[in-house]
Amino acid sequence: MRHRVFLVPPATRRKSSSRPSAKVPGRSWDEPALAPVVLVQGAEPLLAERAVDGVVRLARERDPEVEKVELEGATYTGGQLTVAASPSLFGEAKIVVVRGAESGTEDLMSDLIAYVARPDEETTVVVVHGGGQRGKKMLDAVTKSGAPVMACEPITRDGEKASFVMGEFKAARRRADADAVRSLVDGLGNDLRELAAACSQLISDTTGTITESVVDRYYGGRVEATGFRVADAAVAGDAGGAVSLLRHALATGLDPVPIVAALAVRLRNLAKVAAMRGGGITARELGMAPWQVDRSQKDLRSWTPEGLAAAITAVAQADAEVKGESRDPVYAVEKAVLTIARSRRG
Repeated sequence: MRHRVFLVPPATRRKSSSRPSAKVPGRSWDEPALAPVVLVQGAEPLLAERAVDGVVRLARERDPEVEKVELEGATYTGGQLTVAASPSLFGEAKIVVVRGAESGTEDLMSDLIAYVARPDEETTVVVVHGGGQRGKKMLDAVTKSGAPVMACEPITRDGEKASFVMGEFKAARRRADADAVRSLVDGLGNDLRELAAACSQLISDTTGTITESVVDRYYGGRVEATGFRVADAAVAGDAGGAVSLLRHALATGLDPVPIVAALAVRLRNLAKVAAMRGGGITARELGMAPWQVDRSQKDLRSWTPEGLAAAITAVAQADAEVKGESRDPVYAVEKAVLTIARSRRG
């Protein structure tokens, strides 16, 4: 039997005499590791796919002839894991990917619990669990075994999305300036898979530094139609531009509700950064990216506390109106946009 070296940090490597009983802290989706069992856990499908691909890549770097076997949790029948994970006739390495464990059958849960107790050291079994409490006993068994846990939770904060975009470009050895990253996040950040696809297209179709003008050339129609561009123009005091962008966004099918939400986020960031002036609060604690803080600090030079309060009040009123208190939500959001633009100090 050939000897294998598993690329797992000391905190998660199994000892021959005993197994750790405490839960091992999770690692990021982009920090793959090889071990007899690896858990990929979280509700973001794209990140889960990336995590699995990373583990498979490591396995193939170690042994190009590794055999990959996939099992589906929802259709699993008893004994499949044992057969899939068993050494092949000629002793080739194997990697077994169990997808949809959160929807797995009872047979899958019991087989995984049994397997984790006595895994085949020549095989890597990757358990993909999309989140939730189903299969908790199985998850506890996996984590208590010391298996690496790769976290794939949804990316929700703009700062995290910006980091994701910068990571995509860095991995491709491409540079993108801060305005380009912001434009991508503002325009396409609601769908991580679409955001990743946009990064991939820009990487393959362009050369040199990726700037905001490059992003606009490829995605200008999409980006300019977002509520965040409307909010940017309103906060800048450009009433005409903000209303024009608003009408374009509505004409292309954007609902008033997310536009008001974008206005609220933009003003909330201004209020958060204004509070930082007293000291004792960091950008990280506010959940904001550095570029968001820098932009808000520049904007605040043209805002008074009274003007900011009036703008926030207008957005709160618009939020109520677009959610049912007004018969004309389009008018409600346009009124809020104009109030914000006019509340800025000239």
